[in-house]
Amino acid sequence: MSKKSSSRSGRSGPRRPRSRTTAALSALVAAVAVAVVALQQAGVVDLGDLPAGPSPGATPSDASEGRAQEQLEELRIEDEAEPAEYDRALFPHWDHGVEDNCTSRQVVLERDGEDVEVDDDCQPVSGRWDSRYDDEVLTDAQEIDIDHMVPLKEGWRSGAHAWTTEERRGFANDLDSSQLWAVSASSNRSKGDSDPSDWMPPSEKVHCDYVASWIEVKHTWDLTVDPDEEQALREVLEAC
Repeated sequence: MSKKSSSRSGRSGPRRPRSRTTAALSALVAAVAVAVVALQQAGVVDLGDLPAGPSPGATPSDASEGRAQEQLEELRIEDEAEPAEYDRALFPHWDHGVEDNCTSRQVVLERDGEDVEVDDDCQPVSGRWDSRYDDEVLTDAQEIDIDHMVPLKEGWRSGAHAWTTEERRGFANDLDSSQLWAVSASSNRSKGDSDPSDWMPPSEKVHCDYVASWIEVKHTWDLTVDPDEEQALREVLEAC
């Protein structure tokens, strides 16, 4: 099993030399940027009046919803089996040395929190985290779980049982896709290994982002969906 390329991963291979057209466009963009700055300094334009970007709690844009729809159509639908001998240890997770000798868990805690301060071992000692599953605001890293959007056991049932240990390690520590979410321990444990036909976050405002993320991860890792799961994903997307 090879992980599909993702627009988020930035691993699209060696860059080709830029064409003259590309270089000209880059020069034009740079000239426009300089002109805008000059106009702002002259008081002609006010960049503060420009529309703000999406807030962290915003639902996916039309583009990301469209991408999720396209990816959903490409997923294989199969009845879900229960392969024997599942063990969480088959998915080595929270690897050390991911970034500056931090674990993948610590990287997510720092990435997804606000005003996060860490000690010499990369462990957060202060900060603020918004658990989007249930709208809880947390200030103690010990109260936070890093949720695998597609749970490890769900991955096992939908194809990962046939992977190598290194492939399962990559899945369990995937920082390139939206697989890892910092959420309240209570919401993560309520979810367990359920798919969206059996569990959705209590906060309805995250439902669109949740199913888009679920689809992205399954698509990235070429995992199957069962019929009930596929129907649940489709119903949520249709309401987004």
